[in-house]
Amino acid sequence: MLISENFCFSDIEAAHQRILPHIQATPVLTSSTANQLSGAKLFFKCENFQATGAFKFRGACNALLQFTPEQQARGVVAFSSGNHAQAIAKAAQRLGMRAVIVMPLDAPAIKVAATRAYGGEVVLYDRYTEDREQIGRRLAEDQGLTLIPPYDHPHVMAGQGTSAKELIEEIGELDYLFVPLGGGGLLSGCATAAKALSPGCKVIGVEPEAGNDGQRSFRSGSIVHIDTPNTIADGAQTQHLGQHTFPVIQRHVDDVMTVSDAQLIDTMKFFASRMKIMVEPTGCLGAALAMSKQIDLRDQKVGVLVSGGNVDLGRFAGFVQSTEK
Repeated sequence: MLISENFCFSDIEAAHQRILPHIQATPVLTSSTANQLSGAKLFFKCENFQATGAFKFRGACNALLQFTPEQQARGVVAFSSGNHAQAIAKAAQRLGMRAVIVMPLDAPAIKVAATRAYGGEVVLYDRYTEDREQIGRRLAEDQGLTLIPPYDHPHVMAGQGTSAKELIEEIGELDYLFVPLGGGGLLSGCATAAKALSPGCKVIGVEPEAGNDGQRSFRSGSIVHIDTPNTIADGAQTQHLGQHTFPVIQRHVDDVMTVSDAQLIDTMKFFASRMKIMVEPTGCLGAALAMSKQIDLRDQKVGVLVSGGNVDLGRFAGFVQSTEK
C-alpha cells in the first residue's frame, strides 16, 4: 500500500486512468453573479453531478479496483455519514462485491436509502456515543472484510485528487483553489494535483466553524482531535484529520479557513436560485468562502470544488425557508 510520504501526482495520474471507465465527466460551471460578489473569476467543479452525487465515487473506485481477488471475494466494509457509503456500495455493486456500511443514526435519509439501493448492508450507530472506526475494524476482523476508510487512505486520496486534475486541465492554471475539508481526503488529493499542474496556485481548505480541527491542526503542526461538531455540514463532521492526509496537507496546502452554517445556507440558496443546481451543505464550503470576501480575490482566477449534492428535499427546503423573512 502507498504511504503518505511517497504520495505524489503520479498516483493521481494512475488513479485517473484506472477510474475513467467508471466515473462521470462532471461540468465546470460559472456564474456572472458569483463573479460580481467575489470580484474574481470563479470556476465551480460540480461533483454533485458525479455518480452517487458526490466526489467520493472517485476514491471508492480507485480503492476497490486495486483489491486482490481474495479481497474481492470477501468484500469491503466502510464507515461514512453518507457520500463515501454510497460510493463504496455502488463501486462494490459494479464490481460484484459485498459491501457492509457503518452509518450514523442521524445520517440524511436520502443517503441511507441510496446506500441500501446500491446493495450496501447498512449497520447503524450513534455518532455521539459510539466509535465508527472501532465498529468498522471489528466488522473487518470478524468477517474478513477489507476496511476502506472515507479519507485516510492513499488510494482514496489519489482518486479524489482527480477532480482537481480535471478542473485545471480544462480551464488552465489557477490563482486559488478552494476545497471542502472534513478528514482531508479531497483536500490532500486536490492540493497535490494543483501544485503539480498549477504551481503558483494557493490551495485553501474550508471547514465549518463548528468543526475547525483541520484549521487548528494545520496551524499548530499536529493533529487536533475534537468532539463531533454540531454543524449542518454532515460530510465535515469529522473529529480529526488522518495520519495519511495530514502530512500531505502540511506539504501542499496554503491555509485552512472556516465559514458558518448561516453562510452555508445562503450559499445553498444561491446555487439553487441563481445557478439552478442543488448542493448539500458540505458541498457549499468552498463557494461560501469564495463569496464571503474573507480573502481579497479581485481579478483572481479561482477554482471551487463543489463536492456533492446529496441532501434530503425536505431538509433542503427547510434550510432555504429559514432564510426567508
